[in-house]
Amino acid sequence: QVQLVESGGGLVQAGGSLRLSCAASERTISKYIMAWFRQAPGKEREFVAARTGSGNLIDYADPVKGRFTISRDNAENTVYLQMNSLKPEDTANYYCAASEIWPMTPGRVNYWGQGTQVTVSS
Repeated sequence: QVQLVESGGGLVQAGGSLRLSCAASERTISKYIMAWFRQAPGKEREFVAARTGSGNLIDYADPVKGRFTISRDNAENTVYLQMNSLKPEDTANYYCAASEIWPMTPGRVNYWGQGTQVTVSS
């Protein structure tokens, strides 16, 4: 069982930046594809970004390309999401996820974090 704990969410003005972190309990997260999803009120959970353990595969959802960067420190069992040029439409609860299947979809996730709220004001 892998436990994922997100942190770093908060309130930020449009155009600002936030860095989300996801700490994993598993010492071998390098074998997992790690990803971020988000869910806004009244909407379905959607894919944001994913990265394999080796970094040979990285993917971003179109709305965040060029603004968000996913990175991971396998030695520290931590995954990051650097979010720049934030927009009000980025407001959502952001979830860290681990999977063994590429590409990532919500149905393929093995483990979820509890989520961290990101609110972008206009």
